Amino acid sequence: MSGDTGVSAFPEGENIFSWIGTIEGSKGTPYKGLLYKLSLSFPLVYPFKPPLVKFETPCFHPNIDQCGNICLDILQDMWSSAYDCRTILLSIQSLLGEPNNESPLNSYAATLWSNQEDYKKMVHKQYMDNI
Repeated sequence: MSGDTGVSAFPEGENIFSWIGTIEGSKGTPYKGLLYKLSLSFPLVYPFKPPLVKFETPCFHPNIDQCGNICLDILQDMWSSAYDCRTILLSIQSLLGEPNNESPLNSYAATLWSNQEDYKKMVHKQYMDNI
């Protein structure tokens, strides 16, 4: 699965339940030009249960913790069997530019979000420190 939307995902080796995805930061966001790697682990009962999706590239964001866990409603209680890999990655890509600061996993990122200049510096520092 790939396209010009800035997201792609492919099975990791022979295991069809384990995928590697990538998300490019969108224009107009502090993530523009950055490429993030994610892991997607699909349960045996997929698509009736969501995959476990984690950032493998550290990402400074209000809804992503230091372990790469993502707080996104469609990966939990708002999951639908109609969602596919592309929908998931596009939703996460959208989340990067529009965080839900009401339920942060990273409260420092949520606090800093209002100062976009400092926020962008933090995003780029964390990204550069880990590539």
